[in-house]
Amino acid sequence: MIRAAVVSYGNIGRAAVEAIGASPDFELAGVVSRSAECGMRGNFRFVRSIDELSGVQAAILCGPSVHIPEIAEEILKKGISTVDCFDIHGEVFGLFERLDAAAKKGGCACVTAVGFDPGLDSAVRALFEAAAPGGLTYTDFGPGMSMGHTVAVKAVSGVSDALSVTIPAGAGVHRRMVYVVIEDGADFDEIAKKIKNDPYFVKDETVVARVPAIEPLKDMGHGARITRKGVSGTTHNQRLCFEMSINNPALTAQMMISAARAVLKRPPGAYTILHLPVIDMLPGPQEELIRRLV
Repeated sequence: MIRAAVVSYGNIGRAAVEAIGASPDFELAGVVSRSAECGMRGNFRFVRSIDELSGVQAAILCGPSVHIPEIAEEILKKGISTVDCFDIHGEVFGLFERLDAAAKKGGCACVTAVGFDPGLDSAVRALFEAAAPGGLTYTDFGPGMSMGHTVAVKAVSGVSDALSVTIPAGAGVHRRMVYVVIEDGADFDEIAKKIKNDPYFVKDETVVARVPAIEPLKDMGHGARITRKGVSGTTHNQRLCFEMSINNPALTAQMMISAARAVLKRPPGAYTILHLPVIDMLPGPQEELIRRLV
C-alpha cells in the first residue's frame, strides 16, 4: 500500500481524499491543512504539518500554484516524494529544475505539473505530435470554470470572492469571463486592471464583471478539445482530435494519484507526465494490463 498525505483541503484536496479512498493500492496518512480544525474527521486525521504524520511516502499537493514551489521543496528535502498540479505553463520548466535539485538532495522523486492541463492534455499533445510530427496543435478549453485562474483572482487585493470562466474562441484562442465580489470601499476599476495584467490573464481577452455573489454562478464542469492537423512521414492532412467534458477538481486529483503511483518507482529527481510510463500509472500486474489494454 502507498501511504499518501493530502496537502491543502480545498476542492482538489477533497477530490484527492476521495481518489485515494477509491484506489486499491493507496491509504490516506492524513490531511495537512492550515485552516481546517485539527483532529480526526471520520476515518482520517487533520494536522498542521506533515511532520505530524507517520510513514508518508507521497505528498499530494493540492494548493494554489503560487505556493507549490516552496511547499514542494520543503517536503522533498524531508525525503518525501511530492506530486503537484502546478498550472502556470510558462514557469513549469523553471520549477522542474528547482524541484529536481530538491528531490535529489532529499533522495526522493517528484512529479510536477500533472493534472488536467498541464497533465493529461500534455500527454495527449505529445502523443499527437509523435503520430504527426509536422503540423499544428490547438488546445481549446471550456466552456467552464478554470480553478487556477479563479484562485489567481481571489488573491487580488480587494476581492472577497471570484469565478473565472474560460470561453473557447477556437484555434487555441480564449476569452476569460471573470466575475468578482469586491470588498466594501475597494476600487473596482483598479481591481479589473490588476486582473487583466496578471500572468494568468495578460495574453487573453479578459472581461471583468462585478456581481453580488458567486455561488449562484458556480459550476465545476470544464472541458477541452485538442486538435492536430499534421504530417506523418511525408503524408499530409492527418487529423487527430481528443475531446473531454470533466469535473476539473476530480480529474486533476485522480491524475495526481495515478502519477504518485508511477513516480515512486523512479530514481530520485523531478519528473513530468511526459517522463512517466503509462503502465506505471495504473494499478495491477503488468501482464494483466498488457493483455487488457494493448
